[in-house]
Amino acid sequence: MFGRGITLFHLMGFRVRLDWSWIIIAVLVIWSLARGVFPAQVEGLPAATYWWMGVLGALGLFLSIILHEFGHSVVARSFGIPMTGITLFIFGGVAEMGDEPPSPKSELLMAIAGPITSVILGAVAYGFRRLSDALGWPIEATVILGYLTWINWALAAFNLIPAFPLDGGRVLRSILWGLKGNLVWATRLASAVGTAFAILLIFLGIVTLAVGNFITGIWWIILGMFIRGVSRASYQQVLTRQALAGETVQRFMNPNPISVPPSLSLKDLVDKYIYQYYFKTFPVVDQDRLVGCVNLDRLRQIPREEWESRTAGTVATPCTDDNTISPQATATKALSAMTRHHLTRLLVVDQQRLVGIITLKDLLGFLSRKLELEPA
Repeated sequence: MFGRGITLFHLMGFRVRLDWSWIIIAVLVIWSLARGVFPAQVEGLPAATYWWMGVLGALGLFLSIILHEFGHSVVARSFGIPMTGITLFIFGGVAEMGDEPPSPKSELLMAIAGPITSVILGAVAYGFRRLSDALGWPIEATVILGYLTWINWALAAFNLIPAFPLDGGRVLRSILWGLKGNLVWATRLASAVGTAFAILLIFLGIVTLAVGNFITGIWWIILGMFIRGVSRASYQQVLTRQALAGETVQRFMNPNPISVPPSLSLKDLVDKYIYQYYFKTFPVVDQDRLVGCVNLDRLRQIPREEWESRTAGTVATPCTDDNTISPQATATKALSAMTRHHLTRLLVVDQQRLVGIITLKDLLGFLSRKLELEPA
């Protein structure tokens, strides 16, 4: 869903990332607070004051979204759902799950954890706002706390709309799943509701444009298009995971991967492997033992005049969990790893031995045939 972005920090084992698209919403939030919201609530302050109030308000929103998604992540982890982290992007934030919830109950509790967190944050901000009134804190603090109260409660209310993939849509899916015991059927209906809500947003955006409110209209249209796309993608994701259920990496891997010996010169690596097979990364193998990986990025760092004197073993870097997988791992895990790390191939390793390679092309080919023969 997202590009690589940047990692901000780690919180209790969760990686918090910032997608570059978040900068757009940050600028819009600061501008709208400094030029519209705060001046309307308190008049006569210097322009610079409104701008730093806008920055603090945006930072408060930033923290509120992180804690909202953190609520989802903590509950998900308690049910054993692998969580890869939290990503902030143009439409807010998302807790990145490595798998579907194991039961309707876990889906329900995970979904409501976010809005409950936002309600609590709003209540805390409201309490501090009342304290600010009582103790005579600067008006700037009172206004910012009032904004954080409203925005957290609004965040909770919006997310409880029963339109998948919003939190309310996940609550709806958990109820449907519990009633019939069929995750695919429940996801299809919840996604249909999400698509209907998205179409409504797009329609309202067009109407808003027609009456002259350009920015709000465009925003609603984009938001509607995003929800519609994610809703459809979420349903496809469930179909994919069901199609791959029970399948292991061993079934799809090529047991005879192209590898290079550590003694191979970089010149021969380029001429006989890179220009012949067109791969960007090659495993370096010494008597079936994986000793590392060598890729184009590493090669570009080596002066061309040194290619004949240096070998693949001397420039190889250790392979990591990001680009390796066990033959007993599920195919779903392999697909998730490729998607998360933007890879098309994974090395299949068993006790430091390279036993095969699995490619995105093979997984997608299997999915295509299976969905044709066994439609949901």
